[in-house]
Amino acid sequence: MVATAKTSKRALQSSSMSRESGPKAIAKRLVGYVVLTFFALVFIMPFVLSAATAFKTLPDIQANPVSLVADPAFGGWTTEGIEDLNSSRVNLPRWTLNSVIVTVAVVLLRITFASLAGYALARMRFPGRGWIFALVLAVQAVPGIVLAVPRFMVMKELGIINTYVGMILPLAFDAFGIFLMKQFFEQLPRELEEAAALDGASTFGTFRFVMLPLAAPGLIALTILSTQGTWNEFLHILIARIGNPDLTTLPVGLAGLTAAFGQAQPWNTITAGALITIIPIAIVFFVFQRYFVQGTAASAIKG
Repeated sequence: MVATAKTSKRALQSSSMSRESGPKAIAKRLVGYVVLTFFALVFIMPFVLSAATAFKTLPDIQANPVSLVADPAFGGWTTEGIEDLNSSRVNLPRWTLNSVIVTVAVVLLRITFASLAGYALARMRFPGRGWIFALVLAVQAVPGIVLAVPRFMVMKELGIINTYVGMILPLAFDAFGIFLMKQFFEQLPRELEEAAALDGASTFGTFRFVMLPLAAPGLIALTILSTQGTWNEFLHILIARIGNPDLTTLPVGLAGLTAAFGQAQPWNTITAGALITIIPIAIVFFVFQRYFVQGTAASAIKG
């Protein structure tokens, strides 16, 4: 009797699977692929347009701003946009160096502070823990532009305007990074900490040698997000180095190209610089994409 029931159940499952793999399922899958392809093209189109614009002449850009093909009547394809990046008005090597210095320093500090704070909020019990976490969540709801003026006033009082410290330190503390790491640490089993305590490990030793290696996917996700955000940071860098052009980073430098050239907006040069800015972030994201997805998915699950 039991064997007959099991056989019937398998038959029903097989029948259901065969129906799901029929024409209706294929049609659903095809529609899904079409929709995903459409939205992928929508998101990719601005990047493709920027790449095409970087190799067009200024008259061609003005006459055909959304064309992906250079018009031979206006000179066809050209590298003048890229060549202008080597002019005396564009200090691309210095801008790139500043972006690298700020990004590396901010990412390292964010990983350190966010992992420590996230672990403390996830595992330690102390008065005001819930209020502190609520404050962290509240900070995420505040638009960055609202904090620009108070941040500038604090940096001015500390005397760190027009310094690397002023460009780096305010960006090193990130509420989202703390939230991300807290959620990730909460997914790790407490038995590991208990075993480490039985072996005589201190709280910091447990964090450093047991929990932190297990949080690698979360750390990689935080690294990618922090790298992308810091590399493209504009407003804070603009106000932090307002009187020192030698501290200009790529986004701020590219935004000032119009004033530097003093003529019609050099869109081919701007888009060529934008492509150079995008390439490092695209490489980082594609190399660590799998870990990024794992880390963000794990941090979104409440243990």
